[in-house]
Amino acid sequence: MNQKSLVFIFLIVVISLIITGRLFYLQILDQQYKDLALKNAVKKEYIIPERGYIYDRNNILLVSNLPVYDIMAVPKQIKAFDTTEFLKYTNLSKEALIKALKRAKTYSWNKASLIVPKLYKNEVALLQEKIYKFPGFFIQRRAIRKYHTKSAANVLGFIREVNERELKKDPFYLPGDLIGKAGVEKSYEKVLRGKKGVHYFLTDKFNRKIGSYKNGRYDTLAQVGKDLHLSIDIKLQEFADSLMQGKRGAIIAIEPQTGQILTLVTAPGFPPEFLSGRNSSKNFNKLFKDKINNPLLDRGLQGEYPPGSPFKMLNGLIGLQLGVIQPNTYFVCNHGFNYGRHNHMFCHCGANGRKVFLPWAIEKSCNTYFSKSYLNIINHYDTPAEGLDTWNAYVKKFGLGQYLHTDLPVGSKGFIPDSRFYDRYYGKGKWYASYTISNGIGQGEVLTTPIQLANVTAAIANRGYFYTPHAVKSIGQNDQAIDSIYLIRKQTDIDRQYFDQIINGMANVYKKGTAKYSQLKDIELCGKTGTSENKTRINGKIVKLPDHSIFMAFGPKENPKIAVTVFVENGGYGATIAAPIATLVIEKYLRGHITRKDLLQRILQTDLTETYQLKQYEKQ
Repeated sequence: MNQKSLVFIFLIVVISLIITGRLFYLQILDQQYKDLALKNAVKKEYIIPERGYIYDRNNILLVSNLPVYDIMAVPKQIKAFDTTEFLKYTNLSKEALIKALKRAKTYSWNKASLIVPKLYKNEVALLQEKIYKFPGFFIQRRAIRKYHTKSAANVLGFIREVNERELKKDPFYLPGDLIGKAGVEKSYEKVLRGKKGVHYFLTDKFNRKIGSYKNGRYDTLAQVGKDLHLSIDIKLQEFADSLMQGKRGAIIAIEPQTGQILTLVTAPGFPPEFLSGRNSSKNFNKLFKDKINNPLLDRGLQGEYPPGSPFKMLNGLIGLQLGVIQPNTYFVCNHGFNYGRHNHMFCHCGANGRKVFLPWAIEKSCNTYFSKSYLNIINHYDTPAEGLDTWNAYVKKFGLGQYLHTDLPVGSKGFIPDSRFYDRYYGKGKWYASYTISNGIGQGEVLTTPIQLANVTAAIANRGYFYTPHAVKSIGQNDQAIDSIYLIRKQTDIDRQYFDQIINGMANVYKKGTAKYSQLKDIELCGKTGTSENKTRINGKIVKLPDHSIFMAFGPKENPKIAVTVFVENGGYGATIAAPIATLVIEKYLRGHITRKDLLQRILQTDLTETYQLKQYEKQ
């Protein structure tokens, strides 16, 4: 064999090796074409986990799940299809379909988007058989919430479709996914939502499933969301809800020894199912546009009101702690007292020129006693600013003037003024204690939310400490503990001995004071009525409207089981509406039934709707 033949053979061998190597690379090592083929044949389907259930403190089911089906689409995979036939199976208008597809393409060309939401099984049955005719479309099962109560919408919250901001913020979500938007549904979203599973499957050229990919080797199972066990007593919640029909305001009940919220009623409210199902968006818009009743405002957590006379208990406690008043301290009340040059603080306690001691002051709600106690607190220090800031610090130890940081997603801070506030208003060093005297009786600049005042009530019932109020008792089937922040005892920095004196006076409020007509037989309760002034601007003028009715109470006096605060907007005297409501709530919880049927009927029949409709309020 000559040299030319050897070279030729060598070239053939080299070329063959190169071709063979290339084929080996393309067919075995290089995944590019394989991936492209698989991309057309292998599809990924997310398995939506079942959302956790919600129960009340007595294991009564409040929220479960109802299966529904969404029609999804991946824009890149959509091919020409019979629009008329598709619309027939979905009951969708042509305009709505075009709009949904446009939105899907805007979001992502390669990712699935929601086209038709929340179809029930009977509505999607025909399409399931014909889905292969519509390449790029598929049906996804998920669940919406099913409610087993007509109450507690503000506590339970609701779920809605994720928006663009939420999609960008958390990769867990895809278009059409549901997310908690209020109540515990929002604050415990990551607990309730579970973990998605993934299923890979093969499809034929008609986009029909023909089997699992790799026998499910890469599939993952969905993990069901954890259940929530609320601290809410739903029977008590429903009862309290009935008491607030025809009224605006809030009822908050707390278990003092744990900080667990037993009842959180806001009125007017709405049934939780109102924001579930296909009409949820339409219903939400109705609620949002109702600026007269404002049902989306949780008055218990967000409503800010002057606390009125219940706030006097704090001034009494601070005065005792600082030593500016003693158990034997008295002030003379003659329908009030004069202060400053030409000012008079009115009082209706009935002392009529007699000496007023602390028990009487609480029992009859004496403005003179607590206003002068407040002045003594402020004037106890070298400057009014120093005195006011000390007072402010003590008040805030009860959780006022700041967010309580409950486990619910909304709330308001209220307002407790300090020296900087009055410096801005009057000028630094240009104001005196008497300028702020209304703070002594829970008026003036002081604002609290109902849950803050309920927390104050719990702190008094506990003789000096409280736990941050919370609505969830435990998580999961094994009663997983809640966040430790709700298990930490918070001190008020008031000595226990001074609480006993305040509590004895609050017991007399029921026995012979302003709430004597609301007392319970055989159960010793402690309470304090409040009537909060209410002014607004109408047609450019400040007008006095009917006062707010307020009451704080706990019971029994020893080893208290429940602390309650009631706010009824424009309800008048605290003893008229708020006190009976609080008493009924306490009795329902402690006894399980109501003994004073006449009192119950009077409250159920009290309707303030006409009062609310008389005025069209403007913002101040």
